[in-house]
Amino acid sequence: MEHPDSILIIDFGSQVTQLIARRVREAGVYSEIAPFQSAADAFARMQPKGVILSGGPASVVDEGSPRAPQSVFDSGVPVLGICYGQQVMNAQLGGQVEKGYSGEFGEAFVQVDAGCGLFDGLWQEGERHQVWMSHGDHVAALAPGFTPVASSSGAPFAITADESRRFYGMQFHPEVAHTPDGAKLIKNFARHVCGLAGDWTMAEFRETKIAEIRAQVGKGRVICGLSGGVDSAVAAVLIHEAIGDQLTCVFVDHGLMRSGEAEQVVSLFRGHYNIPLVHVNAEALFMNGLAGVTDPEAKRKFIGKTFIEVFEDEAKKIGGAEFLAQGTLYPDVIESVSFTGGPSVTIKSHHNVGGLPDRMNMELVEPLRELFKDEVRELGRELGLPDIFVGRHPFPGPGLAIRIPGEVTRERCDILRKADAIYLEEIRNAGLYDAIWQAFAVLLPVRSVGVMGDGRTYDSVLALRAVTSTDGMTAQAFEFPGGFLPRISTRIVNEVKGINRVTYDYTSKPPGTIEWE
Repeated sequence: MEHPDSILIIDFGSQVTQLIARRVREAGVYSEIAPFQSAADAFARMQPKGVILSGGPASVVDEGSPRAPQSVFDSGVPVLGICYGQQVMNAQLGGQVEKGYSGEFGEAFVQVDAGCGLFDGLWQEGERHQVWMSHGDHVAALAPGFTPVASSSGAPFAITADESRRFYGMQFHPEVAHTPDGAKLIKNFARHVCGLAGDWTMAEFRETKIAEIRAQVGKGRVICGLSGGVDSAVAAVLIHEAIGDQLTCVFVDHGLMRSGEAEQVVSLFRGHYNIPLVHVNAEALFMNGLAGVTDPEAKRKFIGKTFIEVFEDEAKKIGGAEFLAQGTLYPDVIESVSFTGGPSVTIKSHHNVGGLPDRMNMELVEPLRELFKDEVRELGRELGLPDIFVGRHPFPGPGLAIRIPGEVTRERCDILRKADAIYLEEIRNAGLYDAIWQAFAVLLPVRSVGVMGDGRTYDSVLALRAVTSTDGMTAQAFEFPGGFLPRISTRIVNEVKGINRVTYDYTSKPPGTIEWE
């Protein structure tokens, strides 16, 4: 997406680089992430008004470690380096970084020693503020032009500034929630230092994307895959607004949906929006293919491969479709990238990310590729989708298959559907649904002994999960009020045959992921 007032974020492999982009967008400024290997091209294409260098796992002093394009420093645009970004900027501009330092990890406090552009209206000299550190290497000697403006007990150069060139470095991570004023510091960089107005809105994104879709598609025909979730629904409505009946939606019903969702999808798109919709009942195909498969990556890959194959068949039936649309989001794109010999690590594959098989001869249309989940919801409201759809908790493309660790069968899907429906019903009845980012049940490959009436049972164990989050990149377990979980447990055990024990997952992300697989 081209935007005249933007900030480029150069990724050196930090697992929280996405949060930097999110904080910039919260300041009303469009941002994009580019891996350091392709950053020079991204910088030339975007011509951003500022650049942020992310953290990363590498050591600046190691031979062959990642570097920022020199063109960034020569361009005259402001630059903010975070953690590794501070170190690499300092090293490239003539300073010195050293290893063998004990480092700082976790909560720390910085002392403001002098003023700088990042602190305008926020921090004053002499104040002390909480931040979040996570570093081993350290800047030992500042590059010419830089001065220290804040320090901590373990980092004398916690914040450095070269005001004449508008270059700034932070050893801590302002993008994470554990740095309370971090978002404000990033906003100051975007708005005060870079001079951006902060007028990027979802209405503007909508108009820009409609024009891009029309330019890409022309008079061609598009097939859009509906998964039943918010992402594909918003993508379909946006594309339909751009090209009308050139779009045909294909809903692949793989038998892995939540209770009643398939009927909702058909009703919304055929009834409310009058969008051409093909409903493919492929439950048998998916269930047969998943028989005996227990590895989570194998499940995802099978579902993604089969999903594409069904699309190929439908494209042949419809005839003349040149484009395949998907609701791919920014976190999907970033998490799925693994740089060979580079910075980032693949956490899990995503079924809807990656090139289509060459034999399909179709081009991808991914209008949400630059957005985070909460931005997709905002766009959905901008497009007029009903809140019951827009406000729905995230649901993975592979569906219940990754909420059933171990083998997936129709019987286990039916058990999970019933339990999950009870869980969500109780959450809605308690008025807690909108306070939770994502809530779902997981049917474990574990059986336990129980007693019901006067008889012994030996049935499945169910785990309940509910988290709070803003963008899905980090999450905390939701704290239900007293008595809620015991009430849920009683209902599920009494009403769902095949479950005799219910547990609750308190794990945060990180170290866990939100989904179990």
